[in-house]
Amino acid sequence: MNRSRRTVCTTAALTLAFSALVLTEVAHAGKPVGSDKGADSSEEGGSDKSGTGIYAAAQIKYTGAVAKGGAGGNMASSDANWTPPPCWYAPKYGAKEFKKKMSKELEEAANAPGMAGHAGAAINELERHYEDDYGWTDTPGYKDYNVDKDGEGMFWAAYENPDEPDYLKRTSCSDIPFWVENGEAPPPQYEEAISPEILAALAYQHMELPKTKVTLAPDGNTKVKLPTWAWLDKAAFDEVEATAAIDIPGFALRATTTAKPRSLTLDPGTEDATTLPADGRCPIVDGRIGEPYAKGKAKETPPCGIVYGRSSAGATFPLKASLTWEISWTGTGQNAPVGMPDGKIEAVQDVTVEEIQSINR
Repeated sequence: MNRSRRTVCTTAALTLAFSALVLTEVAHAGKPVGSDKGADSSEEGGSDKSGTGIYAAAQIKYTGAVAKGGAGGNMASSDANWTPPPCWYAPKYGAKEFKKKMSKELEEAANAPGMAGHAGAAINELERHYEDDYGWTDTPGYKDYNVDKDGEGMFWAAYENPDEPDYLKRTSCSDIPFWVENGEAPPPQYEEAISPEILAALAYQHMELPKTKVTLAPDGNTKVKLPTWAWLDKAAFDEVEATAAIDIPGFALRATTTAKPRSLTLDPGTEDATTLPADGRCPIVDGRIGEPYAKGKAKETPPCGIVYGRSSAGATFPLKASLTWEISWTGTGQNAPVGMPDGKIEAVQDVTVEEIQSINR
C-alpha cells in the first residue's frame, strides 16, 4: 500500500520519531588505523552468532598511504569548495537483525514518557511501515521487516563521517533505513548512498603524503643578493595511492585515489625577495623539481630558488614550500582515471639571511 508521504505525516515527524530510537545513534564509519605505504585499516562486519539472521555493517577498509591513528591525512584540497562527504548511506542490517533491534526500540519508544501527538503518531507510522507493508509514494513498505528475504538484501542506514566537524552536516543523512536487494542499486532518491565516488573522496581525506622538506644551498645561513638554490629529493615524487573499500556478503565497492606531484611553490616569507622562477612555481622537469647545487655555481641562476634582498637582521624568514599534487581515482565500474581537485601540502622552514661582509683595505 503506497500513499504520499506528506498526506500521512511529515518527514520531520518521521525523523523525530526515528531519532528517538537507539537504532538511530548513527552507525559511525569508524576511523581508519594505518600508516604510510602499506598501511591497512579495517572495521569488520560479521555474522549474527545469536541465530537471528545475517548482518554486516558496511565499514570501510583503508589501505595504502593513509594517516596513522585514524586521523585525517595531511593533504588539503586546492579547491576551497571541495569537501569530503559528511555522511552517507550504506548496508547496515540483515532483515532478522533489523527486526530484532527495530521492533524492540519501537516498543520502548512508544511507551516512553512524552511520546504523544505527532511523535507518537510517527512512531506508529514507522511500525506499520516495517511490519504491515505501509509505504509512501517514493518509499515502499515492508511486510514483517522483509524477514522472508533475509540474506537476499540488507537494510541500509546512515553513517556519519567522524572527521566532519559540522554537526548539522554530519547528521544530515536522516532518512529512515531502507531495503536494497543484493546486487541492486539503491533507489535514486538517496543521493548520498555509498558509491565509488564517495569512497574515492574518503580515501582522499585520509591520504598521507610525504613531507615537503626543501633542500637549500647554502644550507643554514644564506646571503643577501646571492641566489639560494632550492630542490626536492627525488623520493618526494613517488606516486602515492590510498584505497577505500567495502567488502561484505552481497555487497562490494572499492576506489583507489592516486596522487602525483605536479609542482613546488615557494613563498620566501618576506616581500624583499625574488623567487626563481618569478611566480615562485617550480615545475617538475625530467622527474625532479629544482637542481641540486654543485660547487662553482654560487653566482649562477638556479632553476628553482630565491634571492633575498635584505638580511633577516638576526632573526629568520619563514620560507613556505607548497607541493601541489594531481589527484585522480579509479574504482568499481570506473577503470579510466577520473580527475579530482588538486591537493597540496605545505611546510615552513626558517631561513637566516646575512649581509655579505666586505673587507676595506
